[in-house]
Amino acid sequence: MRTLPLLPAALVAVLALSATATACGDDGGTPGTHPARGFSGPWSVESLTVDGKVLRAPAAARLSVERGKGYEAEATGNYGCNGFTAAVVFDSAATMTVTPGSHTDMACPDLPFETAFAKVFRGTLTVEQAQEKITLKTSDGNAIALNSKPPAPAAPLVATQWTVDSLIKGETASSVPAGAEGRARFTVAADGTVSGNLGCNRFNATASVEGDKLTVGPLTSTRMACEGGPGEVERALTELFGGGPLDWRIQGDTLTLTGSDGRAVTATAASAAE
Repeated sequence: MRTLPLLPAALVAVLALSATATACGDDGGTPGTHPARGFSGPWSVESLTVDGKVLRAPAAARLSVERGKGYEAEATGNYGCNGFTAAVVFDSAATMTVTPGSHTDMACPDLPFETAFAKVFRGTLTVEQAQEKITLKTSDGNAIALNSKPPAPAAPLVATQWTVDSLIKGETASSVPAGAEGRARFTVAADGTVSGNLGCNRFNATASVEGDKLTVGPLTSTRMACEGGPGEVERALTELFGGGPLDWRIQGDTLTLTGSDGRAVTATAASAAE
């Protein structure tokens, strides 16, 4: 009977170490997979860079990546108002491919940001990671800045100065007209009043808050003639305040007031607007 030659003890030890290293290298899974590739977990969106312009993200904008088998993963998130899903494949340690999935389709106050986010978060992206931050870049230089820290807490409705920055009619949201930027502002006080500027005239009124409803009483205001952009904002805000209880919602530093007819305004907390 033919016998195999005995291997030297040192060579046996080397072969055993090599086999152990190989098993650890693939984590016992399919050869060629690297579980540490890419990134995962919840991330808040800090900003977008689109065509050289930086767009600050709404507080609700976020992205979460859940790893699957191999390089595959699923992304879920919020464009700032509408939710979305996407399929993700980590092609390498520094690149990923995103295939958009489903998304909600609500009318939202910051549609330009939502549209830009959806446009950038697709296709092949370069992944740059540094400690608590990740930057996803497209081939044409657009980028999404992510941060692992949670967004700042929402501003309170009461005792915050709010500056109106957009008007909403049905499915259409638009920034305040030229010449009216920063003019319409108001504060809901703890003593049950609301006061400020409608865009041209100063005003004050009673106010009550019950749950997610804000009711503004009859307005008392100065009587200057208002034309152009300031006049347009003033008319919209006057009609909104006088139209009965308003639904109010705050996301981060943005307040949305919506009337029973669907018309609405958004306003930004003073600390963020300054």
